[in-house]
Amino acid sequence: MTLCAVLPVATRETKMAMFGRNARSLRTWFQAAALLFLVLPFAPAQSLADDKLSLRLDWIPNGSHAPFFLAEQKGWFRKAGLDVTIEDGTGSVVTVQLVGAGQFDVGHANLSSLAIARGKGLPVISIAGFVRKSDMGVLVPAGSGWRTPKDLEGRKVAFTAGSLEGPFIDTFFGASRGKVELLSVDAAAKVSTYVSGSADAVVSSVPYVLPLVAAKRPSDGILFADSGLDLPGFGLFTTASTLTAKREAIKKLTNVITSAWVYVLDGHVDEAVDAIMKSRPQLSLNAAVLKNQVGQFEGYFYTEATRGRPFGVQSDVDWDRTVKVMENAGVLPRGSKPSDYFTNDLIDPAYFQTILR
Repeated sequence: MTLCAVLPVATRETKMAMFGRNARSLRTWFQAAALLFLVLPFAPAQSLADDKLSLRLDWIPNGSHAPFFLAEQKGWFRKAGLDVTIEDGTGSVVTVQLVGAGQFDVGHANLSSLAIARGKGLPVISIAGFVRKSDMGVLVPAGSGWRTPKDLEGRKVAFTAGSLEGPFIDTFFGASRGKVELLSVDAAAKVSTYVSGSADAVVSSVPYVLPLVAAKRPSDGILFADSGLDLPGFGLFTTASTLTAKREAIKKLTNVITSAWVYVLDGHVDEAVDAIMKSRPQLSLNAAVLKNQVGQFEGYFYTEATRGRPFGVQSDVDWDRTVKVMENAGVLPRGSKPSDYFTNDLIDPAYFQTILR
């Protein structure tokens, strides 16, 4: 069916007037198009060309996540040509499994969990180490005088069997293992179990938990490292296949996060905490706790082998110790080497200056 419109008959005068208006409109259109043509090559095209990356955190936002949300708030991902989606986690072990299964491009987790998974055949690899000194330990009440695993004999210690500390409990407690009452609880319930007094001590990340319990149960930490368990802390990782497919994008992400950490530690902690708060307003996070966590984690960023080296760079020496510890604990097969677990190839220390321009 054809639709027809009935138009009034135009006189010569009206035709001329319409032509003049149309000509002026046409000139205006061409002028605008020409201006647009000149501007477009120099206008940002990021919204059309950003590389999409999905990133899974290890837990709900805390001080160790400061650079992620700061980079997001300040537009540093976009500036690097990245469109990054950040999802909160439910534990390092789960994050490693999800990234290893290809459900996320990159993960932030305790790298001890990565090493264990790698030893079981999951093709994951660390691309940056932030908490390079082992942060795992047992939190005990301040003033208790408990300083070694032996001091915990006869005490109730909360831990999570399926979490990263599980395989190292026997090694940590040694001869005292049979004299300690271990309470296996869900990871989300560990802190509350300890704060309520249902447990005398709790196994977790010391710099993460200390600020959380400071108001209700001031505590000290007995570090795993003091018992010879040299394990890596938190860092970035991906899979071999994802790194091959999205190498340039992941390299940019790695350097944005690494540079953001450098920025945070250079007197911008409050700014980073504010970014976390704005990103997750529904969680009712405590700004003072977040700031304290950043300060606590700062003491775990360097080992003797990484001191003086660029932020995020990992060490063969540190990983060699970790491999031996894990082999002795029976969680890694014999014969692996440090380079099986990490690479420093993506880190560019000069990148820090580019995001500040």
